[in-house]
Amino acid sequence: MDDREEGTTGSGLDRLASVNLNLLVPLLALLEERSVTKAAERVGLSQPAMSHALTRMRRLLGDDLVVRQGTGVTLTPRALELIAPLRSALQQTARIVDFPCFDPARDRRLITIAMTTSTAFVVGPQLSRLVAERAPHATLRLRTITVPTEATFTDMGVDVVLISEGHFSPHPRERLYDDRCVVVASPDTPPEASALDLLTTQPHVVVDTERRVFPYAVLEEKGVPYRVGRLVSDFLLVPFLVARAGGVALLRHRVAAAMRQLADLRIEEFPFPAAGLGIDMVWNPRLADQYFTEWLRTLLLDVATEL
Repeated sequence: MDDREEGTTGSGLDRLASVNLNLLVPLLALLEERSVTKAAERVGLSQPAMSHALTRMRRLLGDDLVVRQGTGVTLTPRALELIAPLRSALQQTARIVDFPCFDPARDRRLITIAMTTSTAFVVGPQLSRLVAERAPHATLRLRTITVPTEATFTDMGVDVVLISEGHFSPHPRERLYDDRCVVVASPDTPPEASALDLLTTQPHVVVDTERRVFPYAVLEEKGVPYRVGRLVSDFLLVPFLVARAGGVALLRHRVAAAMRQLADLRIEEFPFPAAGLGIDMVWNPRLADQYFTEWLRTLLLDVATEL
């Protein structure tokens, strides 16, 4: 029997009798994994069987669903629209037949979290450890971004974004942890020099962007003179270069504290009041698995508690 037979009578539910619903589980696996091979492994099919199922899904839905792009694949707009309602429908079905909900001890899903490289430097190690302990069969994927966009959720398959409080998001957000600005300098600087002395006498190492990080606006408002000595493109190079080659920089405290475990670094408090640098969680609005979401939220909060 074809995956969708002709006929226009009856309700939409009645017409489901002509649809092979067994295709929906591998379809969701394919949309989430974006790989025929990985989707086949996840649902226990051979790769040829999964490829055959994809052909039938395309015929059923009248859409290519996944298309080749370079060395990988990308989802069509129709496929992106399907992820949340399909996941929700299958979860409801699982509850109806009394299948267990998300079980981190057995689940093999791909957990994708996006953040800046500096945030990954702070939370990445403990996050990796906790996922390995609590979801030993899952795969953690850390995606580094600069500023999240809607494509972060749609094209990158991200479950949650960790975003600075200073960045806008149209979606609800929840504070993960607070942070603050500090002054970092080489340990060779004069020990009697204050943070303000360091800022005015040492060459600054800054990220090479069009917009200077916000604490510099505070220095300029206060009329504090400073000189930029080095420009670098990678944020994590800043504290490393300061520690090994001298100079001064403005950093998040948690980044500086983590870097100090790898390189000797002097840390002083920023000499003026400054707005916070907290990190928030912003969830993919299409993420429909409430059990998984609550589990991951708890795990992230546990990571923040242990920082």
